[in-house]
Amino acid sequence: MPANHSFTRPDGKTAPAYYVEPEAGGNAPGVVVIQEWWGINDQIERVANRLAEAGYRALVPDLYRGARALDAAEAEHKMTGLDFGDAAHQDVRGAIQHLKQSSAKVATMGFCMGGVLSILGAIHAPELDAAVAWYGIPPDEAGDPATIRIPLLAHFGNQDQMFPPEAVDALEAKMQAGGVDYTFYRYDAPHAFGNEDWDYYDAEAAKQAWDRSLDFLAKHLSG
Repeated sequence: MPANHSFTRPDGKTAPAYYVEPEAGGNAPGVVVIQEWWGINDQIERVANRLAEAGYRALVPDLYRGARALDAAEAEHKMTGLDFGDAAHQDVRGAIQHLKQSSAKVATMGFCMGGVLSILGAIHAPELDAAVAWYGIPPDEAGDPATIRIPLLAHFGNQDQMFPPEAVDALEAKMQAGGVDYTFYRYDAPHAFGNEDWDYYDAEAAKQAWDRSLDFLAKHLSG
């Protein structure tokens, strides 16, 4: 399904998105879902739909503006070509602000490239109430994770070669030094273990991470 919605970025530009509402309607808590390097495909739309079934408004900003990667090489090329600063400060923050217009509380949930952007949202978007990151670590120059002042949940795979355990350790040390309210879970699984359409899907780890994510959202977005 193509993007079916749009929102206004802080710079005034309009950005496309995939959007779905829960039965509770347009005032329910919101989650900005941030894509993997594939773009907005069927899998990331299913994530948004599952969040709507769980009671959340889900908005997926289309960072690739309608494009989708069909193989890993193309996906890597598109991710490498993405302006992460623009994506974090304009697309992701704009999506947060859009949901905040009628949702009292809003979180981000991102995967891989989106996990990076979810943490960057936690660093740079003051409107955000909570953040969930699946296997993504931002580069040092993108922002200081020690400055995060909202609850953050992150899932990592101990077999992840893109974001290896030592990189997770370094991120955790920064958050500890900053007194961040964070929870890290580590799974005996590879990168992208939560993507049911990808080669490295781990059903057990994915279910555990998803359940933990829903518990986290319920705790921090309710009330």
